[in-house]
Amino acid sequence: MACRRPDPAQGPAHDVPTFVEMVKDERTCMFTSVDADGTIISRPMAVQKVDDDGTLWFMAFADSPKIDQLAMHPQVNIAFVSGTSWVSASGTGELVDDVTKKKELWNPFAQAWFQREPESPEVALIRVNVTGGEFWDSPSKPAQLFGMVKGAVTKQRPDDGENAKLDLA
Repeated sequence: MACRRPDPAQGPAHDVPTFVEMVKDERTCMFTSVDADGTIISRPMAVQKVDDDGTLWFMAFADSPKIDQLAMHPQVNIAFVSGTSWVSASGTGELVDDVTKKKELWNPFAQAWFQREPESPEVALIRVNVTGGEFWDSPSKPAQLFGMVKGAVTKQRPDDGENAKLDLA
């Protein structure tokens, strides 16, 4: 049996709205960056906002290792998991010095985490400009189970949902 490959990207006009729709309500993701020695490091981070163009916004302590990592290697990967959907997006992360934007994005969660005001220089603003990715959207658990049983009986591969590349730039 041949390995199923993801559908090709359809271009930013289609893929950016698809990406935004899939991640706009997600509160947490895995944020992956590259350390000075090339080690790949992932950590959970709260998403402050997803813009209509797919830009992702985060806040971090200004002295956290990820800030130095972004300065050395701006390449990042952002991964979301929700129920039966997965989205992985790659792009570049950068520090943005914009107090107005920090105030716009500030919320009770940020206040609880940072215990500072948004104007504080100890709070860093990170913008991730996504360029590409891939998503997997699987059927519900009962549908997956039914598909597996049906596949075992019919000797046909079960429907594993939709898998496609994303062109986000």
